Amino acid sequence: MSTATRTNTHSPAPHAADSHDLIRVHGARVNNLKDVSIEIPKRRLTVFTGVSGSGKSSLVFGTIAAESQRLINETYSAFVQGFMPTLARPEVDVLEGLTTAILVDQQRLGADPRSTVGTATDVNAMLRILFTRLGKPHIGPPSAYAFNVPSVRASGAITVEAGAKKTVKATFNRTGGMCPRCEGRGAVSDIDLTQLYDDSKSLAEGAFTIPGWKSDSFWTVRVYAESGFLDPDKPIRKYTRKEMQDFLYREPTKVKVEGVNLTYEGLIPKIQKSFLSKDKEALQPHIRAFVERAVTFTTCPDCDGTRLSEGARSSKIARISIADACAMQISDLAGWVRGLDEPTVAPLLAALLETLDSFVEIGLGYLSLDRPSGTLSGGEAQRVKMIRHLGSSLTDTTYVFDEPTIGLHPHDIQRMNDLLLRLRDKGNTVLVVEHKPETITIADHVVDLGPGAGSAGGTVCFEGTVEGLRAGGTLTGRHLDDRATLKPSVREPSGVLEVRGAGTHNLRDVDVDLPLGVLVVVTGVAGSGKSSLIHGSVAGRDGVVAVDQSPIRGSRRSNPATYTGLLDPIRKAFAKANGVKPALFSANSEGACPTCNGAGVVYTDLAMMAGVATVCEECEGKRFLASVLEYRLGGRDISEVLAMPVSEAAEFFGAGDARTPAAHAILERLADVGLGYLSLGQPLTTLSGGERQRLKLATRMAEKGGVYVLDEPTTGLHLADVEQLLGLLDRIVDSGKSVIVIEHHQAVMAHADWIVDLGPGAGHDGGRIVFEGTPADLVAARSTLTGEHLAAYVGT
Repeated sequence: MSTATRTNTHSPAPHAADSHDLIRVHGARVNNLKDVSIEIPKRRLTVFTGVSGSGKSSLVFGTIAAESQRLINETYSAFVQGFMPTLARPEVDVLEGLTTAILVDQQRLGADPRSTVGTATDVNAMLRILFTRLGKPHIGPPSAYAFNVPSVRASGAITVEAGAKKTVKATFNRTGGMCPRCEGRGAVSDIDLTQLYDDSKSLAEGAFTIPGWKSDSFWTVRVYAESGFLDPDKPIRKYTRKEMQDFLYREPTKVKVEGVNLTYEGLIPKIQKSFLSKDKEALQPHIRAFVERAVTFTTCPDCDGTRLSEGARSSKIARISIADACAMQISDLAGWVRGLDEPTVAPLLAALLETLDSFVEIGLGYLSLDRPSGTLSGGEAQRVKMIRHLGSSLTDTTYVFDEPTIGLHPHDIQRMNDLLLRLRDKGNTVLVVEHKPETITIADHVVDLGPGAGSAGGTVCFEGTVEGLRAGGTLTGRHLDDRATLKPSVREPSGVLEVRGAGTHNLRDVDVDLPLGVLVVVTGVAGSGKSSLIHGSVAGRDGVVAVDQSPIRGSRRSNPATYTGLLDPIRKAFAKANGVKPALFSANSEGACPTCNGAGVVYTDLAMMAGVATVCEECEGKRFLASVLEYRLGGRDISEVLAMPVSEAAEFFGAGDARTPAAHAILERLADVGLGYLSLGQPLTTLSGGERQRLKLATRMAEKGGVYVLDEPTTGLHLADVEQLLGLLDRIVDSGKSVIVIEHHQAVMAHADWIVDLGPGAGHDGGRIVFEGTPADLVAARSTLTGEHLAAYVGT
């Protein structure tokens, strides 16, 4: 093998190709951006900072990444583009120097019950091939080990059209790994009938206990009572077997009630369609509570929750079945794979081991492959998406991350920083939207947006180095080195909330007393069992209001006024002041402009090209009929009210002719969580992740309860906003409530009255209480990872 001799042939003049070392953005106007123009260095780590809603995601995701993806899509033929999502060109004058963008965002992985960590990362596919090659007894191809593939058997006559037609007998078999009982879900659901009706009463006596089913309701209760299938005066417990079958399971049947044609359907399928088929987060609180009471999920007795058929569970390698492998903690599974010495499948084992080691390296070694992907937090989901990029050979690519440190303990943030720097050092451009100072300080280049949020943001306040940011005087620069101090005194608890024998997931028979009437922070490394303890043993109790991390969903017709329930008292106030129906003041009901159907814009579909949205000429974007806009409350029409920011609306509905206490209370909660700048009618689709989280927090705060459980409320919050959140938590506690917070942010830990630290590690290395006490005691002891990092943070 000969090696060519290299000679230094570099010319003194730089090569023309080397001049393209910047991404240039000029005149960006996406969402709230105000003609933003910046230059981002390539092959460097650039961090974008600013308060929540300042325009970070609009610039990075909505402008740079969106245009990169759109240009790549345009390289395909028109036929292929017809099957791809259509992306509009961002509102920007010039975008130069773009490279292929890979987005690693916080969007949750699909919550389909058959989607797991293993299926989402292709590890299951490699395991199935491994068991096909080495499993004893051999049961079939890879599909025989797949819980998403049912077994199929068929036989019969088929017609062969080759020359003279002839009919032949044929059989077909496909061996799948799906458990036939639970259909690969691992759990079977059941509806608790006692939550649907009181069987000691008749239909005429109001037997139904379903929310919204009133005795005079034409479409629900009366269709059962007057269908002719049931005796409305007989108690339900005295129904015959046929009556019970008709009552609960009858197929949809046309019936006539008072001359009106209606559809009668059994109670079980009707409940499934009207309540259980909808996203639980989108339901009203009392409906959601009913669904949680009425539906029970139990582990499938046939497969014991493994989702797999008996055949798939019987095939083993070194006494381990594929169900056992998927149930293992990934760090343990990597050790098992490393111990397999099979030269015939060496390349497969190497690829499988590389992926499993990536899980451990990124701090997710505590997960198992059978973990449903819908149960992962936003931070976990984002890190799972990172795994496929860690070993990539691609260079000169733009990686875009959205707060990659979410859900990470300070101990784990350094590991994430190392991964970001490794991607950069391979010659890639890394763009990170981030609030944590630990990540901001490793940046080669910083872009700070602001100065405020919403309409008060959208401009570049600073662009340069971290040292320049510190000296720049911007909001981020002033707060970058903020360090909370320990409270000189803590509140005395008014009682305790007992947890005994908690064993959810990795918890090891945990006993703990959570003080009431104070601010309790539950902390520990990712995977230590914090959420398992609180959501598994506290959140379901009476009087406990839990605000988890699940994202709020909404279409472009949804806005803060509709999501929070604010629009209801506003509509009623307008209706009362003008003597008309409340429905007129809803853009989704009678008051909607007929041309745009209340959307404010008219959408034109252009096939494989991006659709075009134009402002409705009829209502000029106001969404309502002209006749509706003539009705006024306090001198304002409904479109003007929906255009108000929360702070202005709070004053408007707090006094004078427009005084509406119900609306004012909701607006006060929105202002309390720092959303005073948000317009009431702004579509939810334009809100940032942090804004959505706080909107959800404000909504759930309205629920009556003595204990509030918050899961990482600092998610998406700027350093300057954390102080406002702490003030809100103090006000809740001072009003006589109890607050339990699952949190990694050291400022929240330092502000706590009591800390419960779980660990010492993640997965089966965690699940124990390693500290209980005040923050001062935790810092003084420094006996845990949390104690060490908190001590360093407060500077003791």
